[in-house]
Amino acid sequence: MTARRSAPSAGGAHGTPGPFAREVDVLVVGAGPAGLVAAARLAASGAGRIEVLEREREAGGVPRHCAHGGFGTRTHPLTGPEYARLLAEAAGRAGAVLRTGVTALDWGTAPGAAGAQGSGTGADTGAQHGPVLPGVVLNAVGPGGPETIGARAVVLATGARERPRTARLVPGTRPAGVYTTGELQQAVHLFGQRIGTRAVVVGAEHVSYAAADTLRAAGAEIVALVTEQLRAQVPVTRAQSARLRHRIPLLTQTTVAELLGHGRLSGVRVRHRDGRTAVLSCDTVVFTGDFIPDHELARRGSLALDPGTRGPAVDGFLHTSRFGVFAAGNVLHAVEPADAAAREGARAARAVLGFLAGAAWPGPGVPLAVEAPLRWIAPNRITPAARPERYVLRTAAPLRRPVLYVHQDGRLLHHERPVPAAALPHRTLTLTARWHHRVDATGGEVRVSVR
Repeated sequence: MTARRSAPSAGGAHGTPGPFAREVDVLVVGAGPAGLVAAARLAASGAGRIEVLEREREAGGVPRHCAHGGFGTRTHPLTGPEYARLLAEAAGRAGAVLRTGVTALDWGTAPGAAGAQGSGTGADTGAQHGPVLPGVVLNAVGPGGPETIGARAVVLATGARERPRTARLVPGTRPAGVYTTGELQQAVHLFGQRIGTRAVVVGAEHVSYAAADTLRAAGAEIVALVTEQLRAQVPVTRAQSARLRHRIPLLTQTTVAELLGHGRLSGVRVRHRDGRTAVLSCDTVVFTGDFIPDHELARRGSLALDPGTRGPAVDGFLHTSRFGVFAAGNVLHAVEPADAAAREGARAARAVLGFLAGAAWPGPGVPLAVEAPLRWIAPNRITPAARPERYVLRTAAPLRRPVLYVHQDGRLLHHERPVPAAALPHRTLTLTARWHHRVDATGGEVRVSVR
């Protein structure tokens, strides 16, 4: 690693020193499970200086404020904070540098990078050979001010976030007492803040029930869970436990139509599918689920985004459309469990090691898309040498004993009945990659449908 101060003329005004310019081997953006595992594997493999940028004050991502269990392994179960701490400590022990409170803002230009990246093998594949020193440049800001960091490779692991009330276009006033699950869990578990006494939870997914648990831990009464779906998107035992053991009502086929109250929330107006409305008296409402990838940095870097996932489009080895930039974790698919994101971080590390050793950067590949009621699939680009471990999908409607079909240019490549036999919205659906070798790299789009 080298470090230098940029020339005064290149940075601050009035002759003050410019941003600090540094070079590392691999820069990881985001210190959640995917980013931390990628950094640990790269550092342990001797990939050089590995630096992780995290905008929060602590590394660990979402698990930091998930006080419940469900993390780790069957033989070594952990709570979210324990899991986050374990991953952060492992990355540090491996030699990765974790820098918290640092936000990656934008992309810069590497001196001479354009010429170095232009050693492609031709128009047939669009592949480029690397790596280049430095291949990618990011502008960031942290406690020491603005800085510019060059890296041979970048791993984007910026995760996902829930859409807040404003993005869901829920009418009404703007009172206090409105949260997403992440905001609620941070307020309760990280900062010990007071929450209201009567709460409505919008959604009936796993994350919704986790929000209900957090509210109960904070001493609030759950007025109801409200979902526009026909049923809860969790196993029956989970839903029954909440309803019977904790006496939490579930209102299905119902939406929150308006927030009421000035200063503090006083209630929510809900509307059933048949048009009936009612007011639920409450001082807290939590909007859960409806995740979207945290893709702003990818957008600013002009990375190609998949129209289904809205995250960076990647192939099976997690190459994005930008030379030297990989992506892993829930920025690709909002959202999968933490252990799935961690496995993807390990896969990204293996791909980065190959790239640093001189492997070619692939061309754009063949697009992979889905047909309704399927919503999206990831990875969503197919390149011949990059077979993924599996594909993950989501459906917009419940599917009973579905069969997935894969076609290209009218040719059936594969069909299978996925496990579990029933698929629900917001739940993971998987497709094997056994058909990968049957794709014509010069053919048209590959499409996945369901019957």
